[in-house]
Amino acid sequence: MAALIAYYSRAGENYFGGAYRRIAVGNTEKAANMLAELTGGELYKIEQEQPYSEEYNALLRELLDKNLGEGSTIAPPLSGAALDMLKIGRGVFVNSNLLAMARGGIAIGEHARIAANVQLLSNNHDPYDLDVLTCKPVEIGDYAWIGAGATVLPGVRVGRHAVIGAASVVTKDVPDYAVAVGNPARVIKMLDKEKIED
Repeated sequence: MAALIAYYSRAGENYFGGAYRRIAVGNTEKAANMLAELTGGELYKIEQEQPYSEEYNALLRELLDKNLGEGSTIAPPLSGAALDMLKIGRGVFVNSNLLAMARGGIAIGEHARIAANVQLLSNNHDPYDLDVLTCKPVEIGDYAWIGAGATVLPGVRVGRHAVIGAASVVTKDVPDYAVAVGNPARVIKMLDKEKIED
């Protein structure tokens, strides 16, 4: 069986030039265990707790440190990489199965809503050297709503009060108050600002 190769870089280190470990292991279970050990197992531990319990909330705060805004919560399970680069504003609700690939940075604005099975991807592989990650930040504006199963790609900004339709793939910036749907996502209408209260 071919070895699985996993890459891991500690929080705050530059993936390209900083210290990272190349781990070659024989199976995915072993890779998962090694990565859990390297990251302190925070994601594993949080999955073992009753959602929204005191223990769960404490582990969520530990995982995201000061990057979790007051009154915000994330429904389990949560997966991703470089979660220290994930910043969540106040009053945000993130539903289950968020994949946050945050090496390029992900910022979720205040009172945003992230539906189930959303993928926020701030890093990608260089097509000429798959061992190199290219990183660009993802920004989700205040009061934005990302529909179930949507994917937001590296370098994209979703504007304030913007709505992304379910299963959309967002490849370009979406302006404030826009509704965008499809693959690739396209703006189909603008919300009436007069009807929106912050």
